Amino acid sequence: MLRISIFIFLLAAVTFINAQDKNANNIRMIKAARDSSNKAIANHDIDGIARFWYDDFVQVRGNATHLTGKDTIIATWKQLFNSNPKVSYIRTPAKIIISTNDTLAWETGSWKAFNSYSKGGNYSAMWRKSGNTWKIQSELFVALF
Repeated sequence: MLRISIFIFLLAAVTFINAQDKNANNIRMIKAARDSSNKAIANHDIDGIARFWYDDFVQVRGNATHLTGKDTIIATWKQLFNSNPKVSYIRTPAKIIISTNDTLAWETGSWKAFNSYSKGGNYSAMWRKSGNTWKIQSELFVALF
């Protein structure tokens, strides 16, 4: 009986550790994608920004307007960069939570704006995993400053 109890305890511990490692790896992947997206925004690289979006991506902007669809949002970013060549944004994750089924993630943090209508605020993002790739399903920005 003691051996069975020890075996069950060790199995549970290994399962817990594997889940933690998997979560840590997923979080690293999302943070790396966010960092790459920030760099793409700084470089006004539309393709670099959009590569993290699903085709049906939804974005609620800091001014309470919303856009739906990758192509629509790409066109809006192009227009923004053309009309305001100094604009830039940086999103800094504060917390990323991976779902128990390893297919969704929630990111929340703060964003800063440069040469924009706002100086920044808070944001949240819903990430969805397809295969081994995380992409953004939706983002919500709230301009607070």
